[in-house]
Amino acid sequence: MEIFKDIKGYEGLYQVSDLGNIKSLDRTVVYSNGGKHYHKGKALKPCSDDGGYLFVCLNKQDRGKARRIHQLVCEAFLGYIPNGHGSAVNHINFNRQDNRLINLEVVTQRENTNQKHIKSSSEYVGVSWSKKANKWVSNIWINRKQKNLGTFKNEYDAHLAYQSALKNL
Repeated sequence: MEIFKDIKGYEGLYQVSDLGNIKSLDRTVVYSNGGKHYHKGKALKPCSDDGGYLFVCLNKQDRGKARRIHQLVCEAFLGYIPNGHGSAVNHINFNRQDNRLINLEVVTQRENTNQKHIKSSSEYVGVSWSKKANKWVSNIWINRKQKNLGTFKNEYDAHLAYQSALKNL
């Protein structure tokens, strides 16, 4: 059974469900000239952004704001609070349009960027095969900059270099 909860900041106007659906609620809008208009609630049709994430436009007091659906689901059901680069919402099955609660988790930004869905020739995070060098390469991202940790004859040594750099952060 689908469960709906109010969207924070839009209580009484919009709700989000655990299946990733968004609906507006029945309401009467009073305009600045004193006129009134009744709006019947309806399911909102999501749009897709350039990154493949679904979003909807929410309106309040004549101001519209685009919000990503996966974030709305996590805010309502997991207590997620968007905080810049501190945490992120991860799609467990890597499908950015599957916004069901069971497919979402809140992770650190580093965990989100280190997901193994990123194509790699190695079983280890931060390690890849360099055809040019004919060796294993280890890299780590720090403050949005990639730092090369060196080239290695075997994959495990490259992994150890990455783990050492990670501990030093």
